[in-house]
Amino acid sequence: MIKIARKVGTLGAITQRVAGFHHDSVRDEPAPYPGVKTEFTKEMRFILPEEVPTIPIYRVLNSQGKVINPKDDPEFDKEDLLDMYRAMVKTSIMDRILYQSQRQGRISFYMTNFGEEATQIGSARALKFKDVVFPQYREAGVFIWRGYTPLEMMHQCFGTNKDFGKGKQMPVHYTGAKVNIQAVSSPLGTQIPQAAGYAYAMKQRDKDSCAVCYFGEGAASEGDCHSAMNMAATLDCPILFFCRNNGYAISTATKDQYKGDGIASRGIGYGIPAIRFDGNDLFAVYNATKAARKLSVEQQRPVVLEAMTYRVGHHSTSDDSTAYRSVDEVKHWDTVDTPINRIRNYLAEKGWWDEVLEKEFRTSTRGEILKGFREAENTKLPNPLQIFDEVWDELPTQLQEQKDEFIEHCAKYGENYPLESFEDMK
Repeated sequence: MIKIARKVGTLGAITQRVAGFHHDSVRDEPAPYPGVKTEFTKEMRFILPEEVPTIPIYRVLNSQGKVINPKDDPEFDKEDLLDMYRAMVKTSIMDRILYQSQRQGRISFYMTNFGEEATQIGSARALKFKDVVFPQYREAGVFIWRGYTPLEMMHQCFGTNKDFGKGKQMPVHYTGAKVNIQAVSSPLGTQIPQAAGYAYAMKQRDKDSCAVCYFGEGAASEGDCHSAMNMAATLDCPILFFCRNNGYAISTATKDQYKGDGIASRGIGYGIPAIRFDGNDLFAVYNATKAARKLSVEQQRPVVLEAMTYRVGHHSTSDDSTAYRSVDEVKHWDTVDTPINRIRNYLAEKGWWDEVLEKEFRTSTRGEILKGFREAENTKLPNPLQIFDEVWDELPTQLQEQKDEFIEHCAKYGENYPLESFEDMK
């Protein structure tokens, strides 16, 4: 007779999902196979995923910014928490300015972080500076928290000669050696196995730091993600796999991406500790990331974190999300349950923030960012010959020929190009 394993009642102990499946096991005869540690059983049972309890979402603040359980309040001092809040607001203001500038044709591309500010600032605050970050492309707040300035971001988005990447990347592809963050890369998911490999190297030389890899639930569908998690699990790499589950992979909703219990459950499948938390709750993000980092560094093993949040903006300026989701859906997350409003309510209740301070800060921050925007917009672009540099130690013959042809072409037809916008070719 075939039996179906029924739902385990206690959500708090995920390991109990399978604990009850062995009560009829032949306990005096452990299974000798090397592929798994378990026992034989005389009962044939299937484990149905819909009968297994889902992983709960840990939260500290409710949607109104009220602390649910006082013992979970990280109790930041006033200035520390205000710094976090200001970084969230600054990220949002910068997003709006750069998004509008792309619509005006002043930059070529942009990706906003609307609705995900708490996942970025909360996690960045919980890390140590020596922890190496591997970003995806929606982590502007992590860059800002670590010291990347809006002006530096403007130079990158315009591709000026002050861009750390020398104008070789598209906008929002920041590179952050000064803030210990690897460069943003366009191909989806490639940073995940790179981060796992880096973590393995860290394990060999430094037992007091970890790698941190950010990615979305869409990138988790890439084979790179599965390879990275399996590698990190079997080699016990100190890495935090930080998934921002924001509901959409461009136009693909989560219901069309996966059938199982989100991304955290995959960690369990690979033998990796995992936690799911409210990504719109700054305190929950901070607490979970801090605890995950401690576990990863002290035990030298990977941890999967799944931040449940919502992408309020379009995927990018190349996307129109109204084609696949309703305006009312977006409005709810943009007005009713935003991470910025949540923490602002908490600050107001503490007496640390009010409407006057809010207006003053937004006005001054917008002015600062617009000043940087104008400076970057009027800064010359890099020397065009930079395109041939800093890839090869010695330029291959084929590229040297291309470079010579380019110089000759510009000398002959230069009046047809806006070369005055670039640094002189020397």
